[in-house]
Amino acid sequence: MADHLPHHPLFTTRLEFLPTDDRVSLSYQRARLLMHTYNLSAFDVQVCSPKYWAMMTDPIMSLDTAMFTILAAHVGLTIGTLSRHLHKRPDLRPLVNRLLRFDTVGIYLLTERGHGLDAFNIETTATKTPDGFIINTPREEACKFMPASTPSFGISKVALVMARLIVDGEDRGPRFFIVPVCNEHEMFEGVESIRLGARPGTCPLDFSITRFNHVRVPFSALVSSNINDHSLPASPLEKWWDEVWRIPLGTLAVTAPWISSIKAAAFIAGRYSMHRSLVGKGVNPVAIISFRTQQWPIAHATAVGLVMSNWFPMVAKHSSDKSLDHRVRHGIAVIVKTTVCRHFQRCVPEVAERCGAQGTFEHNYMARIENDGKGVIIAEGDILTLCIRLFSELLLQRYKIPLPDPSESLLARHAASLLEENISLLNSLHGGHRSESFNSLILPQAELTVEAMGHALAYSAGLKSGLPKPILDVYECAVIRRDSAWYSENAGLTRILQRIREDEAITAILPHLDTYLNNLGIEEYVSAPIVSDEAWKEYHDEMPVFTGHAIPIYDQVQAML
Repeated sequence: MADHLPHHPLFTTRLEFLPTDDRVSLSYQRARLLMHTYNLSAFDVQVCSPKYWAMMTDPIMSLDTAMFTILAAHVGLTIGTLSRHLHKRPDLRPLVNRLLRFDTVGIYLLTERGHGLDAFNIETTATKTPDGFIINTPREEACKFMPASTPSFGISKVALVMARLIVDGEDRGPRFFIVPVCNEHEMFEGVESIRLGARPGTCPLDFSITRFNHVRVPFSALVSSNINDHSLPASPLEKWWDEVWRIPLGTLAVTAPWISSIKAAAFIAGRYSMHRSLVGKGVNPVAIISFRTQQWPIAHATAVGLVMSNWFPMVAKHSSDKSLDHRVRHGIAVIVKTTVCRHFQRCVPEVAERCGAQGTFEHNYMARIENDGKGVIIAEGDILTLCIRLFSELLLQRYKIPLPDPSESLLARHAASLLEENISLLNSLHGGHRSESFNSLILPQAELTVEAMGHALAYSAGLKSGLPKPILDVYECAVIRRDSAWYSENAGLTRILQRIREDEAITAILPHLDTYLNNLGIEEYVSAPIVSDEAWKEYHDEMPVFTGHAIPIYDQVQAML
């Protein structure tokens, strides 16, 4: 369906040669192309069908993070939030159809500048009147931060705005409201968009601060299957979680492009290292891939790419499984995001550095995607905050995440041990999970433990899928590096034994490295010119050339007797 995308003119355009706003415009055009290519229905989005996941996991998403950011909010959050109300709200169908055609872009205005992750306590108000609601930003701290709301790129935008429903002076809790933001040329009356500065080294987008100045909307703007239900929920926090039901799915979806990015970085560095040579003490050039210090980062990233891309579809398939407790589904999404993103942060900078000066330029992809990756850490929930919440609930044994049996692998044993260790520590604390000791001793272990669970699950999926042993062995060694002390204390692997284990794994993977790089399935999406001499020479001819006819003036030096 989407095989043509890497070769489409919109994706063969060289970003580094374009002015900033031309790049932003291109990202919107690419997003429209993706929507038309996949032609999703509202039902596809609502149930996260295979077609939906095919789009969200398309490797093309890793080429333009701004495009993916647009689509993640537009499809996953905006269309997704509206989709479940269509059966009782046929009046929403025309809007949803415009969104599906990308005639209008949907943005998701949840967080506020003064509240950040504390989105339950937002201050934007929606005051009920005889004619509808008035959406208002009461102070600067309540401005919505940071979805792209400007009218600068020739496309209309509509927002789902989280605001506190005020009825007869009473706060009825946060609800979503549909608020038109701009047409193709200008903002709608009462809506202000303040364009933020650039995020350095990333794919640019018109990120904004959005303010509402007594904007009137009809009763039908309330996002609900029953627009007449303005009652105070029995549990406002539970109602809020029900309103933002797409966030857990978004937590999983925003992870997908970073798996493709890891694969692309591994492929670029691997191919570069195979043809880049140096002449040492001998006379014959030696490819830099022959050095162990080059082999480890590339083998590491390759193994991670193959293990993660094997695991992710399995998780995505069960993301909408209603037979699973919704807390478990969200917990697994948190584990996947944490595991993939932290792998990304370790793999990509390492392989980029091994490409020397070439690895620092945008045209070779890795430097830009490393900076773009910092944004996904906070998208659909900040990783550390998500881990703290999940970890705390698991230690309090409110629910359990299905994990591999500890006997299956060292990684499964590690994950089980960390959980048991912290449960025992919690039980020994005076004051339990509300004590200062919980804050100082246990919470710092949250991310390490959640990531360990992800390692165990991903490795288990690789075993069951029959991934090659050299790939799994390198992956295992990389994970052991993450908590070397535990494996020394509990698995009898001293530091030198861990190094020997790594050496054996790398030795086993090297004869097959070329095959494994091909198995990443990413070559068609890679445009970095350093992958071959031929690609570099072609790119060299595309770069701007400066010439001239100026003649230098030299100072005259006169002979002295």
